[in-house]
Amino acid sequence: MSASRASVGGAKQSAGEEKVATDKRRLILDAAVRVFARQGFHACRVSDIADEAGVAYGLVYHYFASKHEILVTLFLERWNVMLELIREVDAEPIPVREKFGAIVSFIVDSYRHDPDLMKVIIVEVTRAANSFGQTHLGEIRAAYELIGDIVTDAQARGTLRAEIEPRFAAMAFYGAIEQLLTGWIFGLLPEGPEHFERAKWLVVETVCGGLEQPAAADVAPR
Repeated sequence: MSASRASVGGAKQSAGEEKVATDKRRLILDAAVRVFARQGFHACRVSDIADEAGVAYGLVYHYFASKHEILVTLFLERWNVMLELIREVDAEPIPVREKFGAIVSFIVDSYRHDPDLMKVIIVEVTRAANSFGQTHLGEIRAAYELIGDIVTDAQARGTLRAEIEPRFAAMAFYGAIEQLLTGWIFGLLPEGPEHFERAKWLVVETVCGGLEQPAAADVAPR
């Protein structure tokens, strides 16, 4: 066999092995989501994840050093997608209400499509301020800062009230969404297409309604 042919064959084999590794890694991550959501991060063991994935116990450690690293990976994967979405929305020349609406829709639809993953992120990460969340405050804070930038820009354009601090507005916006997710996660709020769509509208209407400049006709004369 010529050197060039051997090289091509080796490349194909390497690509095939890489795909197998990627698939196995994804299989373990998806299994971990189900286990974390069902049992809780602290109550489960790596062997539970292996059993859920249908793989050998040692294979989990081949890809991840610990269940903590698995949780970090799951969080960063989804959180970074959301941060990128916020940046893309902020760059679009659309009204601030549409920007907020796009962000809310992304988060709510993320819950609709993968409620277990969103449960893990909310319960085990963003609400775990004294443990996991404490070590990832930078990533969590980035979301608030990006939303705050949207508010700041709208204030500069005269669309939103200047006396409301952007950081507080961002906290109110994200806090409203987090409470909705918490309500669904713990069965406190009804679910279904109509409820999800109304929730998107409620968040935007509530937050923007409090932030927007009143129309000239609505301002009481002094």
